[in-house]
Amino acid sequence: MIGQLRGILIHKQAPDLILDVAGVGYELLASITTFIDLPEVNNEVTLFTHLIVREDAHTLYAFSSQKERALFRTLLKVNGVGPKMALAIVSGMTADEFAHLIHANDVTGLTRLPGVGKKTAERLIIEMRDRLPEPDETGETDETSETATNTVGIKTSPRDQQGEAVAALLALGYKPAQASKMVSSFSGKQLSVEEIVRNALKASLT
Repeated sequence: MIGQLRGILIHKQAPDLILDVAGVGYELLASITTFIDLPEVNNEVTLFTHLIVREDAHTLYAFSSQKERALFRTLLKVNGVGPKMALAIVSGMTADEFAHLIHANDVTGLTRLPGVGKKTAERLIIEMRDRLPEPDETGETDETSETATNTVGIKTSPRDQQGEAVAALLALGYKPAQASKMVSSFSGKQLSVEEIVRNALKASLT
């Protein structure tokens, strides 16, 4: 099991990235939260990883904190939840926000996540209620010591940013029309691709 990688970030286009570790380029799939935490390309970064082995592929998933990776791993234990849905969930909200919805039995809130229908939301609540600690009263997380340095994303033209943001949302499971509508709200704003996606995800959950 590959649990952690440290190397030079040589490519990032949500949700894909490539990390050069001693001359070996590792392809990874990362959550949007992790993308926001990433430095610009050609900088060193440490990522926590989870390897999924299948007959047709070996896929590495990357996270900027152990807490986020732990939630991803816990989600995989739920019947009917695969890596794609788990990645979409950890991209759409923090571990504490997700735990709050679970302990509040908030089916409606969970169904706002891509790919999560009513039955899946109910299953998540039943199976994860005892696996997740209740969030503290402030709702704050304690991930600051484990995350990479926050930096501005790669600078591209506004049109390129919109297209890349839509592509990232499609990779998370949103439909083309839905992804385009979510991103259009941020047209013309001076935001990085990762910031557009993160804000779009937050807006869709309110």
